Amino acid sequence: MGDLPPDLERLRTLETWLTLSLKRVREQIAAVERPAQPRRAPQPPAAAARPAGPRRTPTPDWGISAVGIGAPVAEIHRGDCFAGGRTLLPVSAERARAELADGIQACGVCRPDNVLNRP
Repeated sequence: MGDLPPDLERLRTLETWLTLSLKRVREQIAAVERPAQPRRAPQPPAAAARPAGPRRTPTPDWGISAVGIGAPVAEIHRGDCFAGGRTLLPVSAERARAELADGIQACGVCRPDNVLNRP
């Protein structure tokens, strides 16, 4: 062991250098091995996958707008219709068809009666 320094300070320095060198060698080995492995699509980190802030409720496919200020009558809307306002009550397509058949008015903007095949 005559090729190593005799004092602790230089031995620690040599240890640090060897550790860093070993890390670089292992990183290079991993980089060389990577192309041999099958490629996968990169996955976003879990935090980036969903937006920060309050969770939104999913947009319904169909809804009934409530009667109130600016809405003298209830109407059937598509779930993404801007004219439905914030008080859109989510309903199924079957209920929307039934409500249209019972005489509730269809929205003049999104025209759900055309999509729901109103008789």
